[in-house]
Amino acid sequence: MAFDGTWKVEKSENYEKFMEVMGVNLVKRKLGAHDNLKLTIKQEENKFTVKESSNFRTIEIVFNLGETFDYSLADGTELQGNWDVKDGKMVGTFKRKDNGKELLALREIVGDEMIQTYTYEGVAAKRIFKKA
Repeated sequence: MAFDGTWKVEKSENYEKFMEVMGVNLVKRKLGAHDNLKLTIKQEENKFTVKESSNFRTIEIVFNLGETFDYSLADGTELQGNWDVKDGKMVGTFKRKDNGKELLALREIVGDEMIQTYTYEGVAAKRIFKKA
């Protein structure tokens, strides 16, 4: 699939504001804006393995499309939800465990970029990745 490969974040749009609405403190927002995030995505049918590497942590997440799993953000926020593929885009729907509010994520390939859009409490942010 088109998502396979290693992707390095090139730029972000409205990411600090998004983190603020998520409740991330000022110091972590400033650090998070320059996290040098790299995603390595491997798909085998409905099974995805995603390795996230940044200045703060390296983790590997394995999930099946449409199946609920637990996930922790770099700031410690705990989520539960799932990813699915619709119209060639990865669509993630997650609920925060602490307050039940919804976090939506969308990954799509546009040209030679992977654009990841997050939406929480009406605030959207984009992170644009290039293949490494």
